[in-house]
Amino acid sequence: MYNVKSQIAEEFINDSEIRETMAYARENSNNKELIKSILKKARECKGLTHREAALLLECNDQEIINEIYEIAREIKHKFYGNRIVMFAPLYLSNYCVNGCVYCPYHLKNKTIRRKKLSQEEIRQEVIALQDMGHKRLALEAGEHPVENPIEYILESIKTIYSIKHKNGAIRRVNVNIAATTVENYRKLRDAGIGTYILFQETYNKENYEALHPTGPKSDYAYHTEAMDRAMQGGIDDVGIGVLFGLETYRYDFVGLLMHAEHLEETYGVGPHTISVPRLCMADDIDTADFKNAVPDDIFYRIVAIIRIAVPYTGMIISTRESEKSRARLLELGISQISGGSRTSVGGYVKPEDESENSAQFDVADHRTLDEVVGWLLDLDHIPSFCTACYREGRTGDRFMSLLKSGQIANCCLPNALLTLKEYVKDYASPEVKVKAEAMIQRLLSHIPNEKARATASKYLDAIDHGERDFRF
Repeated sequence: MYNVKSQIAEEFINDSEIRETMAYARENSNNKELIKSILKKARECKGLTHREAALLLECNDQEIINEIYEIAREIKHKFYGNRIVMFAPLYLSNYCVNGCVYCPYHLKNKTIRRKKLSQEEIRQEVIALQDMGHKRLALEAGEHPVENPIEYILESIKTIYSIKHKNGAIRRVNVNIAATTVENYRKLRDAGIGTYILFQETYNKENYEALHPTGPKSDYAYHTEAMDRAMQGGIDDVGIGVLFGLETYRYDFVGLLMHAEHLEETYGVGPHTISVPRLCMADDIDTADFKNAVPDDIFYRIVAIIRIAVPYTGMIISTRESEKSRARLLELGISQISGGSRTSVGGYVKPEDESENSAQFDVADHRTLDEVVGWLLDLDHIPSFCTACYREGRTGDRFMSLLKSGQIANCCLPNALLTLKEYVKDYASPEVKVKAEAMIQRLLSHIPNEKARATASKYLDAIDHGERDFRF
């Protein structure tokens, strides 16, 4: 039985409810009057139910699709402006005991090289990331109780936060590790993590169990209920996502939105981020073995409708997507992207040789961080390295209340400009410096609050004279 506030996986992600929703969407896909009423509601920026969103996804009327894109752009601009938060993944270890059939880290893969970073190697990788200009990392590790225990993750976080190199510092560490206990989530919270990220992969229980035949991750309920335990452990910024292509996109789209609704209804705050990776090639993994690949046109609609349905959430796209695809998705709702990423274990100090072969998936966008920053500026996006809300305690419902009220604009825009200025002074190429300085000067006047604008101007001048780390 469907119960949005239940903490039992099969009740808040209820198979019957998903299938009834999909049937409802099919039956009403040509009901223009109903669809127009949903679009009118969407423009109020208060979100949509999973059923309303599913109906929009099912509609193939081009006029309606164009309006969906228009609303998505409006909502993205209203809450996030043209700011794009930058981050990089850091893979600590690819040792894993799970049997996930779509991931090259699976236990039976004997061709991939197994690696694990020591604390000194982590230190060197972080210095390399700082020298690129990164301020925000997403830690990744396979699930292995011996090689990657929680103590290793906690020690690694401590190491990362301790490293101050020249003007560099990692100011926010997000963590993407396997589902764990409430006690361990408390330990992660106490270690000062930003967002706890865990992808569901697929919400279809039967398919999930077939895709995860062995290992701790095979427990559907334990995995699906992880965000509840994280919230109970005091982590109030959580990030969800599915790997589109493992299941039909309709099923996982509905499941994803039901999960967001569950978090909002149960804990008073929805997901801080939603990630939308698509299945791609990797060592020992051939996408041709999976029949549910999502074409570009459908994928763009998925992103746009998620933005409409969950207007306040940050949306993340990785280097799985090409430059062309990323440019399109930025318009439709994406607010965070990675830049200069490596999906190998380490790989920032020295790019991994092909023979080492430790990567989790093939990267489609191979550009450096500076090239990505310059590209964003050309597209009139503000590359932001901001971590201010996390460091000021504006997380969970406190962050969402600021966002929903519109007051966040007096924080986000100046913080984005200040961190871009830091990048300009410390890391940017001459060409990118010219572009970024022009944008900073142009957008300084767009800060709504006069006092905030004056303070931002003062801080920018201080950065020019060697000071760092100002925030609103």
